[in-house]
Formats: sequence, C-alpha cells, structure tokens
Amino acid sequence: MVLMDLRMPVLDGIAATGQVRDRFPDVAVVVLTTYADEESIAGALAAGARGYLTKDAGRAEIGMALRAAVAGHSMFDPVVSARLADAMNRPAPQPRDRLPDGLTQREAEVLGQLALGRTNAEIAAALFVAETTVKTHINNAFAKIGARNRTEAAGYATRHGLG
Repeated sequence: MVLMDLRMPVLDGIAATGQVRDRFPDVAVVVLTTYADEESIAGALAAGARGYLTKDAGRAEIGMALRAAVAGHSMFDPVVSARLADAMNRPAPQPRDRLPDGLTQREAEVLGQLALGRTNAEIAAALFVAETTVKTHINNAFAKIGARNRTEAAGYATRHGLG
C-alpha cells in the first residue's frame, strides 16, 4: 500500500499514482492531500487511487482507508464524497439525434466545454477522462470541423449549440 500526497516537487502525486499502479497493479494507493477540487479528485481516481482523504483525516480514519484499499474497497473523505455525488448527479447532456460534421457525442461534449473557455485539464476533470483523451477528442473534432485553433472551435461549438 502507498499513502500518496498530490503536490510533490519532482513528480506530482497523480502521475506517481499512475506509475505505481502501472508497475505494481496489486499495490493499493490512498491519496492524502489538502486538495479536494474536482480536477484533483478525478485525476487521482483515474490514475488508480483506491481512496482519497484530506489532511483533516485523523490517524484512525487514515488506517481505515488503508485497510479498505488493501481489501479492494474505497474510502473517501466526506468532502470528496460530496463532490463525487455532485458530479454524478449533474444532468447528462442530452444526446442529439444527429451531430454536425460526423462528430461523436464525446467530441461534441469536449467542444462544448472548450466553448466555455475551459482548459484541457478542466475538461478532463469535468468529463472524468484523462487529459490525453481530451487532446485526442479535440484533435479529432478539429479535423472534422476544419478548425485551426481553439477560438475557431469555440465559435463552431457556439453556432451549433454545443456550448
């Protein structure tokens, strides 16, 4: 088991969690950090963390989270649980019968987020995907709609009601 901080000098905890899980898939990782924003939570969970606690957690709570993770279960700080519930309870975008220019539903969602001025990291957190996945969707969408930059893509998304 590993108790992981998110903000570290050489390698951030999300990347470190991903490396630990890639190299040692049976190792349980629990995040212990001061950060409880959606981007940090989503990044840590996407990287393979089994638990997520804030540094307000006491010794007993940390021990319970570590034991739960080793047993294959998850434990979250109440603030983190509330953020996860809020994210899951957001209404899903309504699927469109036909999206313009052969866009997939996910490409349309990414363009909609882009039109709101969000960064790739913010889009990844909002959609619970990796930032590299967002970049792939953006590149595919740009090719389909003929956009050369984010400004053109945002204008397209707005004109087509995606944002």
